[in-house]
Amino acid sequence: MIAVDTNILVYAHREDSPWHHPAYDHLARLAEGAKPWAIPWPCLHEFLAIVTHPRIFKPPTPLQVACEQVDAWLESPKALLLSETTNYWQILRQVVMEGKVQGPLVHDARIAALCRHHGIQELWTADRDFSRFPTLSPRNPLL
Repeated sequence: MIAVDTNILVYAHREDSPWHHPAYDHLARLAEGAKPWAIPWPCLHEFLAIVTHPRIFKPPTPLQVACEQVDAWLESPKALLLSETTNYWQILRQVVMEGKVQGPLVHDARIAALCRHHGIQELWTADRDFSRFPTLSPRNPLL
């Protein structure tokens, strides 16, 4: 199963992104496909924070439009949301130790741990930092 990172979601949503068309096409194929695919909850949180931020985008995406975008992705009958459960801490602890993670990279470790916890092996991302997590195969579908 494929999980999708924040940057792919942002590129697919923001028409002013130079990566918009390929990201949109790849995400549309996932959403309209027959196979399950996933978005980690932290990626949805981060998506909302980024696209609505007036210092990142001028103009930022209006909150209503950003929420409607998330609604559209979640209407995909094969979309799954990855969240923490009671034994998540053990997995996160292992991931941060293996990746020697600290500071801002804890956010990436959280996504990697959620993927491991839910049996996700491939994460679509443009972020090279995910290569530090040995049980996750990051792939940039835009290249």
